[in-house]
Amino acid sequence: MTTPSPFVPPPGARAYALRTARGEFAVVDAPVAAGVEPRGVALLVPGFTGSKEDFHLLHEPLAARGYRTVAVDGRGQNESEGPADDEAPYAQEELARDLLTQANALGTPVHLMGHSLGGQVARAAVLLDRTPFVSFTMMSSGPARISESQQQRVKLLHDALAVMTMAEVWQVIALMGPPEEVGGPARGFGGPELLRRRWLNHKPAQLLAAGTQLCVEPDRVAELEAVALPFHVLSGARDDTWPVPLLDEMAQRLGAHRTVIPGAEHSPNADRPAATAQALADFWDAHPSRPQP
Repeated sequence: MTTPSPFVPPPGARAYALRTARGEFAVVDAPVAAGVEPRGVALLVPGFTGSKEDFHLLHEPLAARGYRTVAVDGRGQNESEGPADDEAPYAQEELARDLLTQANALGTPVHLMGHSLGGQVARAAVLLDRTPFVSFTMMSSGPARISESQQQRVKLLHDALAVMTMAEVWQVIALMGPPEEVGGPARGFGGPELLRRRWLNHKPAQLLAAGTQLCVEPDRVAELEAVALPFHVLSGARDDTWPVPLLDEMAQRLGAHRTVIPGAEHSPNADRPAATAQALADFWDAHPSRPQP
């Protein structure tokens, strides 16, 4: 008998394993609200140490606007399988190809939204193949590597994982009061024990590979600008991972729609979910779903 997952989806949503050509991935799939005209499908990609649960507070308001939302655990994140010790399968291109196959498995062009590290993986996917996507939103996700202060936090995490168990590292994280990139959003779902379970579910190799990617990511804005998609850069009013002026500049370079959520920091999806959902739906409404040529 299968043990029920402790990660309960929000009301009206369904948690299941999405079957793709590259394996199964754990998702939370929230349908359009009853009586609301469907307007499209969105694929939501979480960040470093995050998971599909980071978007729990977005599903209901987006369903009310006519959007089916599918939040995914990437390879080695939380409830999606992946190797514990081999970093090679977590190379950015591998994760980008996972994302492409997830989008294709949904059977319709999707609005793509990636948070933080998820935005950079999503960008890599768009650069490989834009055709599964109607639009692309980078939420709190910058043009290149993370800030120096966050790089130091990631280095501390790498050093800790080299000599400590995942459970021991979590104890240190809990005592440090970590930044969102290292500890994951503290709000949005569950409590301390559920956050701990999520941390323990992550594969160490995934965390190591993802942390390295955040510290070495090159600026690929010029490449992205050449892609024929509508772009949206969304962030909180304050961000220690990529400073807000840097996100402003990236949006200008892309010719992207720009949204700043007042009162939010690195995770506007958790800090101000209603305002974040409204901004996403307004952008998606301006770019209706359509088959790609």
